[in-house]
Amino acid sequence: MTVSKRTLLKTAGLAAAVALVGCGKKEEAAAPAAAGAPASAVAAKPEPLKIAFAYVGPVGDGGWTFAHDNGRKAVEKEFGDKVVTSFVEKVPEAADAERVFRDMVGQGNTLVFGTTFGYMEPMLKVAADTPAVKFEHATGYKTAENMRTYDSRTYEGAYMAGVIAGGMTKTNVLGVVGSIPIPEVIRNINSFTLGAQSVNPKVKTKVVWVNEWFNPPKETEAATSLINGGADVLMQNTDSAAVLKTAQDKGKRAFGWDSDMSAYGPKAHLASAVINWGPYYVKATRDALEGKWATGKSWWGVKEGAIDIVSIADDVPAEIKAKVGTVKAGLADGSFAIWKGPIVDNTGKEQLAKDAVADDAFLGGVKFYVKGVEGKVPGDK
Repeated sequence: MTVSKRTLLKTAGLAAAVALVGCGKKEEAAAPAAAGAPASAVAAKPEPLKIAFAYVGPVGDGGWTFAHDNGRKAVEKEFGDKVVTSFVEKVPEAADAERVFRDMVGQGNTLVFGTTFGYMEPMLKVAADTPAVKFEHATGYKTAENMRTYDSRTYEGAYMAGVIAGGMTKTNVLGVVGSIPIPEVIRNINSFTLGAQSVNPKVKTKVVWVNEWFNPPKETEAATSLINGGADVLMQNTDSAAVLKTAQDKGKRAFGWDSDMSAYGPKAHLASAVINWGPYYVKATRDALEGKWATGKSWWGVKEGAIDIVSIADDVPAEIKAKVGTVKAGLADGSFAIWKGPIVDNTGKEQLAKDAVADDAFLGGVKFYVKGVEGKVPGDK
């Protein structure tokens, strides 16, 4: 990939943000030894595992970073005083990220999570210099002896949202606010469209790109443009709730993304495609605590409890809800594949042959729009 997973944020205020925000349980002083008891009889309390998280956006974004922070809290709940967690929010995908990672290591953290694609190179650099520290990189593809990768199959949530969208649209025009045109986002747009077409073959999808992950004004402008173009159901692959809010203001329908956004636009909200990072963060922490941590790659979805569709609106027809339930069950037990041929792109070219099931290598390199998505992928000649 040549484009960062999380786009460059403004560096203003970074220096103030570099100071880690302590969010874990404070270490308790060891209880004094009983009078007369020999020092050797007092068992030393193990030092807690110090864990740090680097976030690309604000914790209050209501989406991507909010979901990661819920995962951090799940670690605290699971392990109590065995861990101390901290985080730095709004860390840009730039050289400054390296400085943040080095500061985390300097403060004694021995397990460090970087939650966006653009941290890959800075994290690799720091990992090479600090072999005793374990690094976890979200959505990347490069590993090292002390650095592994993890990701969530967001396209599964997008497909289930698409099933609902296909059953609820009245104009047969769906709209997606895209962030950065990388395979992950293109795959989500396509999966959303495939889900909609599974119940409504007439559906067309329009896309407006904002080229940022978190920019509510741009997201609002893009959503308004899609609505003006005839879309009555919207989805986004951006980090704020701006698209849902815009849909509510304009009397249209939309989805939450990454986290449950129903509170941001209850009248517009159809469902939220959410990521639960808790299971992976708990596993990674347990691996470190038990000395079982090893490098590798993980890509978790419905099967592992990492992806779900939640808070489905009451007015969604029962048959559509049942279809979503069937898809979710099939994803959980492996009996259903979203990306199964024949699949053609919007130029008519076959991309996946009849009955062929896409493997992870194929999914990781999706750079085309499926039939039904209008326009061209940015940068595609």
